Amino acid sequence: MILVVLGTQDKSFDRLLKDVEKEIKKGNIKDRVVVQAGYTKYHSDVMEIYNLLPTPEFNKLLDDADIIITHGGVGTILTSIKKNKKVIACPRLSKYKEHHNDHQKQIIGEFSKMGYILEYNDGDNLGDVLKKLKKFKPRKYNSNTKNMIKILDSYIEDDNHVSWYNKYKEILLYLFFGGCTTLINIISFSLFRFFNIELYLSNALAWILSVLFAFITNKYYVFNSKNKDLKKSLNELLSFFGFRLLSLIFDMGLMYLMIDVFGVSELFSKIISNIFVIIINFLFSKLFIFKK
Repeated sequence: MILVVLGTQDKSFDRLLKDVEKEIKKGNIKDRVVVQAGYTKYHSDVMEIYNLLPTPEFNKLLDDADIIITHGGVGTILTSIKKNKKVIACPRLSKYKEHHNDHQKQIIGEFSKMGYILEYNDGDNLGDVLKKLKKFKPRKYNSNTKNMIKILDSYIEDDNHVSWYNKYKEILLYLFFGGCTTLINIISFSLFRFFNIELYLSNALAWILSVLFAFITNKYYVFNSKNKDLKKSLNELLSFFGFRLLSLIFDMGLMYLMIDVFGVSELFSKIISNIFVIIINFLFSKLFIFKK
């Protein structure tokens, strides 16, 4: 059995799957081929493709596989050579928008020089590499190479696999919708005050409207909570309102302090208090309500 591993990068790597599929259709690969594709979307009638396999199942496939075909991820390469597997590694390349730089070429090159794996580079013929693999005897993993592995691993960790947007996507979305929530709060608060509704009643009404908006956007867009269980969803709703009630008490207390004690303008006090409330609500939502 051949296991193909594309990693968890947020960029497609269908180039490798196309090459593997070609070799299957040519008859050069006759084994069962299982793919953990990650973010790569690819349909094939000759390969078993999964987005992300549970760890126990993935580990069993690693144990059962005769050949590992992988991208240049240190984790997969290390795990495979520790199991003394025959490995073909193909680097993701920036020119195909498979990664934001070409560090995987360096990583694969180093492992190849040490005799652990075979490299499959852009322009090579996968069929030729597979033929070479039949006679290839991988070097047995030696724990004395820990320093080299540590350097490679640190390099990958510093570089990171994920684009800056996806790395900070949750925070960016929260800030965006938090800003929208704040605008709804401030605009509705100003409208209520324009119609001479009492200060703290205006604040409470504005809070109710903004919390309804915040719950929907937090649940479905920021923290991506897809609970379909009615009881769990209700618990989320009640928890959300409970924690928002605590932040409302903080909001009103801070406004009282700024307006009645220090004589700060109502609108400026509202803006300042909402900045603190956004931070508090993010922590509450992430740690206690929509936790994964």
